Amino acid sequence: MTTMKKSVSGAGRGRPRQFDRDAALGQALALFWRHGYESTSVAALTEAMAITAPSLYAAFGSKEQLFYEAVDRYAETHGALLYGPLEAGGSARDAVHGLLAGAAALFSAKGSPAGCFLMSGTSCSADCAYIEDTLRLRRREKEQAMQARIEAGIAAGELPAGADAAALARFFNAVMQGMSMQARDGATRAALEGLAEMAMLAWPAPPARPAKAARTKAPQRV
Repeated sequence: MTTMKKSVSGAGRGRPRQFDRDAALGQALALFWRHGYESTSVAALTEAMAITAPSLYAAFGSKEQLFYEAVDRYAETHGALLYGPLEAGGSARDAVHGLLAGAAALFSAKGSPAGCFLMSGTSCSADCAYIEDTLRLRRREKEQAMQARIEAGIAAGELPAGADAAALARFFNAVMQGMSMQARDGATRAALEGLAEMAMLAWPAPPARPAKAARTKAPQRV
């Protein structure tokens, strides 16, 4: 079945120009990802999206609304792939290890901006602090999802009953934030994978299994 691409008419003199809205949104995501919200101008967006400013406002409403759509697009694509291990089967350790390994691959992937979109280049001035609040909420949601997966592992007996799921989630989330920054500074996938493996050394050892009671042999009859 062929999927029809949604196109939008652009404003301007003469015949309206059609453009692929999904492709334009992808270009906007890449630009926001690379430069952050505040540093990305409308002029830069229209150039990257190959549309006029009136077309941008007609299709997306505003720069702010375009950014929110870009956040959703990231969540549906790169984010879904990145956090997929938390929903997969296997142990909690496998899930977190898979998350870090996936981060090493995504953050250093060729063809995409380095690092994590939700973690990179998001600082804003007081005039657009609401943008940072939105991203902070998204990051918190992801940390809570990791915490819930670790709590499930504790309940299943994979980790000691006294393990602090919230602290572990904060730690591994901080590792991912560091990996994102390292990627922005040019770290290779191999280097990021090394960080992931080092971080997993902090994973609590599984609870010791109770020793089986030795069977007492019955006395032999003489």
